[in-house]
Amino acid sequence: MVVKEEEAAKILANLIVMGSGILARAFVQAYRQALTNASKSGVAQETIQNTVRRASMAMTEAEARQILGVSEGSPWEEVLQKYDTLFQRNAQSGSFYLQSKVHRAKECLEAVYGGKQQGPPS
Repeated sequence: MVVKEEEAAKILANLIVMGSGILARAFVQAYRQALTNASKSGVAQETIQNTVRRASMAMTEAEARQILGVSEGSPWEEVLQKYDTLFQRNAQSGSFYLQSKVHRAKECLEAVYGGKQQGPPS
């Protein structure tokens, strides 16, 4: 009986090894097929294009004014004062995202005020 148990254990071990190999190959094939389907359907390209579109969208003047809290009639000095205050406040609190939004708002308004003034804004 000992011989039969050893043979059964070997057969069982072989089945487990072969079965796991078959499952691994099936998983790899399914993953490759999923990648192929995603590239054919354009999901990957669409995601990349949406990311590029969002990154390239420029801030509008109205959004910049709202971020800095200035009106259309505000002088450039007031814009700089608001920028400095908000930039420093966000630097202290550690919000890099808000700090970058404040900086982009100032850049946007520099273009607006630069076109209305003779010299470049300070």
